[in-house]
Amino acid sequence: MIELVITRRQRSLGGFDVGRVLPYAKRRMVGPFIFLDHMGPLDFGPGIPRDVDIRPHPHIGLSTITYLFAGEIMHRDSVGSEQPIRPGEVNWMTAGRGITHSERFERARREGGPLHGLQTWVALPVEDEETEPSFAHHGADELPSFDDDGVSGRLIAGALLGLESPVPTHSPMFYVHWQLRAGQRATLPAEHSERALYVVGGWIELGHRRFGEGELLVLDPGYDATFSAVTRATVVGLGGEPVGPRFIDWNFVSSSKERIEQAKADWRAGRMQLPVGDSEEWIPLPDEPRAPPNPMS
Repeated sequence: MIELVITRRQRSLGGFDVGRVLPYAKRRMVGPFIFLDHMGPLDFGPGIPRDVDIRPHPHIGLSTITYLFAGEIMHRDSVGSEQPIRPGEVNWMTAGRGITHSERFERARREGGPLHGLQTWVALPVEDEETEPSFAHHGADELPSFDDDGVSGRLIAGALLGLESPVPTHSPMFYVHWQLRAGQRATLPAEHSERALYVVGGWIELGHRRFGEGELLVLDPGYDATFSAVTRATVVGLGGEPVGPRFIDWNFVSSSKERIEQAKADWRAGRMQLPVGDSEEWIPLPDEPRAPPNPMS
């Protein structure tokens, strides 16, 4: 029933820590999902320094999905997007052949406030790895939602439970958010070949075992997985159809090691355009103390 349980590990982003869930040594991907970070819950005081922000950095070969339960993040990217994201909304950024972006906590810097959310990466199919970069934002009222007898939530992306999200995807997948009152049950159907449940908060029971915050349950295929909330619980389900093995190095994902090395060389040499309106600083490659010379702006 449960193939593997993965517990988040703490990782520093420089200004704060996150819970890193994927990739994991024994399970690199679930469907097309190759990365999962759990941000918070945190509570920022007003006047937080700029080094808490996630400065401009590059991606190739993937789409990033940012989804918040609390707080606000300001997104800027090299295709000219500038978009705050708030709870229940979706920022979907497709890197394709290359994009750069920043994520800044400007409202929290002014007013203080919470941060709680998830960022996932979805590997693009081989035929779409070099697609044109793009960005899409979807408000909470655009996403299919459900609310029935103590179980509520929304379909963030993909197709599941007879629902289909308007968020543009490149391969068969699903990403769903449940909120359950204690004692209520929900079912993740066997619609996709690779599936996982992640406990964002609270406790759930599945297969006579209990699981808590920060645990990802990778499920065996072919059965409807019904879980119950032991306490009030927040859970996400994610997965889909595999897109094939991928290499991952820093912020780059590709089916080709050579393509990743080219992306690293491009970033090192300043050949990747920086976000519009946010080109004064950037994150260098790991273990390289100097930033790229004369970056494009």
